[in-house]
Amino acid sequence: MSASADPAAVFDPSAPVLSYSPVILSVPGRPVDLHVRVSAPATGTGLPVILLSHGHGGSHHLSSLNGYAPLANLWAAAGFAVVQPTHLSSRTLSHRLTGAPGGPFFWRSRAEDMSRIIDRLDEIEDTVPQLAGRLDHDSVAVAGHSLGGHTAALLLGARITDPGTGEEADLIERRIKAGVLLAAPGRGGDVLNGRMAAQTPFFHTTDFSTMTTPALVVAGDKDDSRHFTDVGPDWHADPYRLAPAPKTLLTLFGAEHLLGGVSGYDAAETTDENPALVAALAHLTSAYLRTRFRPADPAWRTACQALTSGSDPVGRVETK
Repeated sequence: MSASADPAAVFDPSAPVLSYSPVILSVPGRPVDLHVRVSAPATGTGLPVILLSHGHGGSHHLSSLNGYAPLANLWAAAGFAVVQPTHLSSRTLSHRLTGAPGGPFFWRSRAEDMSRIIDRLDEIEDTVPQLAGRLDHDSVAVAGHSLGGHTAALLLGARITDPGTGEEADLIERRIKAGVLLAAPGRGGDVLNGRMAAQTPFFHTTDFSTMTTPALVVAGDKDDSRHFTDVGPDWHADPYRLAPAPKTLLTLFGAEHLLGGVSGYDAAETTDENPALVAALAHLTSAYLRTRFRPADPAWRTACQALTSGSDPVGRVETK
């Protein structure tokens, strides 16, 4: 990614973006082939890669490679190549995977999908028209929303006890250099007392103390996930508070679980629809990753000054 004289100028929502899908990766032992979408700016080289893990959700296609366009398009316009897999947990596959081992959430397979994508970046780059030779394979980040945030946390070093075997699962992917957790689940244990707690036993033993990879944790101050816990919105800040430095917490004002509508344009389940907030979120997260990959790039500092200060800030930032 080439540096810009004006860090704020790198975030241009109108920049042309190319999107290609599906790239089909055959994976021995996986019940179905791994399908991914790739979105990238129309021009530029040395593009850092964001692996975007979708949530679970109630819609069929938002939880697949066809979802999260509001973020994927803006990140691509900001100079990243965004790779979106359809995890086995996607509702688009549920009719084919009834009773499959690991279902319905496939927490381990979701993380393994991302490692497989990194293994085959060359193949993906050669398959997507106009992408060959443009990726920076050494600058890979993972981002995930909701259940995808849990997937991202595992790849960044968080550990859980496999409820099926009783053994600790260590799925850290050391080729991933940074992460963005969007409305990710927080700590387990006794605080998981909602109606969904029994259905997600893999949440109960989450240990963020081993999540050593740098990450930006994004939480909405109105994201009250009562179906999991009565702790309130603060639960989604746990990946920041319970993980070792370096970590950053971005708390978005007025945001609920969809953070203004990250999973899809005009999605019915977005109870807090706010395109301006999504644009600000995309700006801040892309700036964070720019500076994380290129420490001399002041994009993160500039974006924070513009969007989290003044008379109408979109949120607040904490760092450790």
